[in-house]
Amino acid sequence: MLICPQCKFENPNSNKFCQNCGASLTHKVCFECNAEVPVNAQRCHNCGAECGRVWLAIITKEENSQPGEAVKIPSVEREVRRLGDEKKDDGEIGRWGDREMGRSGDGEKDFTPSPQHPTTLSQKPHNPNPTGSPPEGVYTPSLLPEGTYLDQQQRYQLLEPLPNLEEIPTNTWVCVQVLDCQPYQISLLEAMVTNQSQGLVAPSLMDTDGFPSLAKAYVILQPHVHQGIPPIHDAWQQDDIQVVLIEDRSDWPYLLDLWCEETTSSLQMVNCFYQMTRLWALLEPLNCCHSLLELSNLRLDEDQAVALQMLYVEPLNSNSADQASATSEEPPTIAALGRVWQKLFRESQRTQFGSLLQLLGDLEIGKIETLLELQTRLQAIATELQPTELQPTSSVSESNLTPVENQTTNSPTIVQLDEAEEDYSTKSDDLPTVVLPMQLISLEHAGLTDVGRQRHHNEDYFGIDTKINRLELPNSRSVQARALYILCDGMGGHAGGEVASALAVNTVRQYFQTHWIDNELPTEDQIRETVGQANQAIYSVNQQDARSGVGRMGTTLVMLLIQDTQAAVAHVGDSRLYRLTRKGGLEQITVDHEVGQREISRGVEASVAYARPDAYQLTQALGPRDESLIVPDVEFFEIAEDTLFVLASDGLSDNDLLETHWQTHLLPLIGSDANLESGVKNLIDMANDYNGHDNITVVLVRAKVRPNLESQKGIVHG
Repeated sequence: MLICPQCKFENPNSNKFCQNCGASLTHKVCFECNAEVPVNAQRCHNCGAECGRVWLAIITKEENSQPGEAVKIPSVEREVRRLGDEKKDDGEIGRWGDREMGRSGDGEKDFTPSPQHPTTLSQKPHNPNPTGSPPEGVYTPSLLPEGTYLDQQQRYQLLEPLPNLEEIPTNTWVCVQVLDCQPYQISLLEAMVTNQSQGLVAPSLMDTDGFPSLAKAYVILQPHVHQGIPPIHDAWQQDDIQVVLIEDRSDWPYLLDLWCEETTSSLQMVNCFYQMTRLWALLEPLNCCHSLLELSNLRLDEDQAVALQMLYVEPLNSNSADQASATSEEPPTIAALGRVWQKLFRESQRTQFGSLLQLLGDLEIGKIETLLELQTRLQAIATELQPTELQPTSSVSESNLTPVENQTTNSPTIVQLDEAEEDYSTKSDDLPTVVLPMQLISLEHAGLTDVGRQRHHNEDYFGIDTKINRLELPNSRSVQARALYILCDGMGGHAGGEVASALAVNTVRQYFQTHWIDNELPTEDQIRETVGQANQAIYSVNQQDARSGVGRMGTTLVMLLIQDTQAAVAHVGDSRLYRLTRKGGLEQITVDHEVGQREISRGVEASVAYARPDAYQLTQALGPRDESLIVPDVEFFEIAEDTLFVLASDGLSDNDLLETHWQTHLLPLIGSDANLESGVKNLIDMANDYNGHDNITVVLVRAKVRPNLESQKGIVHG
C-alpha cells in the first residue's frame, strides 16, 4: 500500500494520486525551489538539492556459506492483501505475519564474482566501516556498480558500489547507502511492528521464519530511539545473507567534533559521559555494548545528545587495536568505556581535569566495577562543576503585541533537558509497550504579520506571552513553561477591524495574567469566560458607537495555551491552528466557523455545501453579537512528540496553501537547527505569491519533548 504523504490515507500500489485528498503519489515538491520531482529521484533536476529518502543498508553473511557458491540477493515480496480478504490484488493490504520474509523464488538473481575493479573494502574519511576492514591485499572483492538494486522489487537502489556478496568474508558487515525508490510504500517490517503493537499479529515478530538475527536488537530497542538508538526501516534474510535498513546518520556530527569545540564546557562532557552510561545499560543485555566503543559510531542528534550511528550486534572481524575489546570472547566491561573517553581527550587534545582524571584512572585499574558506581561518580563530578547544590531558578518572560505590519517576534531561549535514567533489564524478545509521560525540553516561537498585496492597512493582530522556569541540579534538569499564543483577524474596515483584533488580544492576555494558576492550564470554563469577555469588550464599543450592519467591527480568534506538555486551543471564526509532527504529518486542529462547514456537520456533502454562494461566510465572530450567542470551540490535548504548531489567518490558509506546501515549508522547521524567524518570513512570502488578497499572519510554536524517566531509577545491571 502507498501512504499518502499529506493525509496518511492508505492507497493501492497502482494509484498515482491519493483517492482521499488527490495528492500525487508519484511526484513531490522540492523543498528548495518548489519544482515537481519524481518520488524516486535522489536530487532535484532543477536546483540539484537532495530530495530523496536515503537509508543505510547493513549487509552481512553468516558462517554457513560454502566457498564458491553464488550468493543470491534476497527477494522480498511486498505485495500483500487486506485483512480478511483472500485475493492478492495489486495494492491490497494483508496480514504482514502471513508472508515469509526472504522467500526464495524464481525471481532471485545470482551474482558471480567479477574480475573488474578489484578493490579493498574501503573506509571513507572520518566515517570508517564499523566492521573494521581487512588489510589491503587480503580482501579485494569485485564490486556491484552504483545504480544496482539491492532487492528484487527494485525499491532500494545502491548509491555506492557494493562488494560482490559472494566474496564478503563471513561475519563481516558491509554498509552502503541506498535510495528508497518507493518512499510512500510502507515496509514489511514497519507494518509488522505496527500490527503487532495493535494486537493484529499473534506470533512474535522475532519468531517470524527468516527474520534476520541482525535486526532483532534494533526491533527490541525501538521504544528507546529517543535515547540515541537508530530506528530500523526494513530487514530481510535469504540463505546466509542478512540485510537491515536503518536511518542514515552518516551526516550527523561526531561526538568528537563536540570535544574539539573550544566552547564545549566540562559539564557538557560529563553530561555526554552520563548519557553513554544510560546507553550502556540498554545495550548490555543484548550484547551490543561494542556500539559505544568506536568513536566513529558516536554521533550527536539535533539536540546535542549522544546517538549511535548503528548497533554493533556482535564482535566483528578486525585487526584494529581500537576494537580489540570487540573481538575478544568476553563481553566488554565498563573499563572499555573509560578507554573510549580517554581517546576522546587524546583525539581532541583537550586536557583532562582533576576529578575526571581520577575517575578514568580508577576505571582502568578496575576500582570502579559497576555502572551504578560509575554513574554516582559522574554525578559527584557534576556537583563539583556546579558549586551550589541548587542553581537559582531562572525565569524567562516575554510579552509581545504586534499592531505593526511586518513586525516579528522570536524567542531565542531554548531550554534543553537531559533525559533521565530508564529501567531496562529484560532480554526477552517480547517487550511490553510502555507509554511514558513526556516532559518539555524546549519551547520556541516566532510570529509575523503582513498587510498583503491588495490591502492598504492591516487588520490582523497577534500576541505572545510566555514564561519559562528552569531548575538545574547536578545530573538532571526540569523545566516548566507557560505560554499563550493569540491570533486575531479583524473585520469592519479601517479603525474597525484593527481595533477589534487588538482589543481581543489584549483582553485575553490581561485575563490570563490573573486567572492562570501556575503549573496548571486554565479550565474550560475559564477559557470560555475570557472569550466571552473579549467578545463583550468589542460588542460594547459597537453599541457605544451605534455601529450597525456591516459597520459593526468584529474579529476571529484562535489561541493556543501551553503548560509544560499540556495544551489547549480555543477559537471563534476561521483563523486556524495546525499541528505538525513527523509521525502524523500536518493536521488541522480547528474547524472553521463558516456556512460550508456548518452544512457539512448537518450531513451535506462537501461539494454541495461549498457550492453555496455564502459558503465562506462566518457563522461566528467576536464583537457583532452579544456574548450569549458566541460558542467557542475548546479542545485539550497532550504534546506527546516533537510538534510544530501553526496559528494562521486565512490570508495564509486559503486555497489549501499549507496543505499543499507543508512538506517544503513546515516539516523542515521541526528540527532544532531550523530558524523559526526565517520560517515565518518564508511562509509570508509564499502566501503573498499564491494568495496576497488579504492580510497574512502566522505564529509558529516549536515544542520538543522527551520521555520523563526521572522516577525510573535503577537502570544498572550487576
